[in-house]
Amino acid sequence: MRGVDQLVPLPAMRLPVAVHYTERRRRQRRQQVFCRELARMALRSLHQELTLYPKPGLVSPVDNGSHDDMTAATFLRSLFSLRRYFSDIAAAGMAGASFSELKRLGIEAEQRMLKATGGVNTHRGAIFCLGMLCAAIACCRSQEMTLSPQAIRATLLIRWGDALTGHTNSTSKTEETASHGLRVAARHAVGGAREEGALGFPSVFEIALPQLQATLAAGRDGHCAKTDALFALMAHVSDTNVYHRGGAAGAALVQQRSREFLTCGGTADAAWLERAEAVHHEFVERRLSPGGAADLLAAACLIHAACGGELAA
Repeated sequence: MRGVDQLVPLPAMRLPVAVHYTERRRRQRRQQVFCRELARMALRSLHQELTLYPKPGLVSPVDNGSHDDMTAATFLRSLFSLRRYFSDIAAAGMAGASFSELKRLGIEAEQRMLKATGGVNTHRGAIFCLGMLCAAIACCRSQEMTLSPQAIRATLLIRWGDALTGHTNSTSKTEETASHGLRVAARHAVGGAREEGALGFPSVFEIALPQLQATLAAGRDGHCAKTDALFALMAHVSDTNVYHRGGAAGAALVQQRSREFLTCGGTADAAWLERAEAVHHEFVERRLSPGGAADLLAAACLIHAACGGELAA
């Protein structure tokens, strides 16, 4: 029999370490601060889109574009009503909420928007697009991932891709009645905001954001970058807002004029401002309003900002 001194010591047991209450509170506060900052980024991105001019057919502080029912002041009231929404949906995304919960938050935000604008639809598309992106960005943050366009898009598709696909394929009678976009998408067999979401917003990540960054990399300012990105979107996106007002002929004209602008060099051309204003006046005369492209531009500005980019001017 071995003596006490000869006993082989047992390996020390590693007990699970509980996160201290104080550290949990610190983490919660950091998450709350992040969600509020992300909400500010979303509102700032929508404001950057609103104040851009010239912006063919769209509302700006300079004029009302092709619209008789809304002004820049209408958009500002709408923006004010959405402050809590972007913070709430970011927090929901951070907590891994289901798509049905995100949808509920979006519907409530729409109701507040319509109340603030007297029934005018200023930001329905943005509520969906920027809301889902805020949820995806916050979800990335909760997993301590480095924020990048690739990580945000992948997180969106992995976490909510199936639900977004189902959302695209299921439309209630109430929604059909309420949404011009859904009726136009069905009539003209074009994709709308829902299809964009189901595919992970390809127009944001593959068209608008690369163009935005390319213009900035060429040494031009944020005003030029947003203008080039908007024209790139108008050249490629089948915008249900345009189809609703101008039909297939109007949509073809929007794409043609946008491609001509880009072929001439976009904002790299010395006469770009005059060209963009001419397109704006033509769209106003024909009552064309590419509002879907404007929402996607704001979404690209949000992704750029969330990943550490700046958009001066």
